[in-house]
Amino acid sequence: MKLAPLGDKVVVERLEAQEKTKGGIYLPDAAKEKPKQGKVLAVGPGKTLENGKKAPLTVKEGDTILFTSYAGTEVKVEGKELIVMSEDDVLAIVGK
Repeated sequence: MKLAPLGDKVVVERLEAQEKTKGGIYLPDAAKEKPKQGKVLAVGPGKTLENGKKAPLTVKEGDTILFTSYAGTEVKVEGKELIVMSEDDVLAIVGK
């Protein structure tokens, strides 16, 4: 991938929307909600503190995360739809 995030930014690929409900009803594309879960593809070097040092990020490449509804900026790179967001938009790491 040719996208390197800066500072405390992370690059996330959104997970696929659910095809059907828990009850087995298939959802049309118009009814699908964009998932607020994704996989971290790249992370920046960290946030620069007032003393000039870098604070490392909590998330790392490969983590599955939950993020806020209006997190980051959606971009298209090499045919993939990705989101570049601040680590502050990350709510939790799934599976930890």
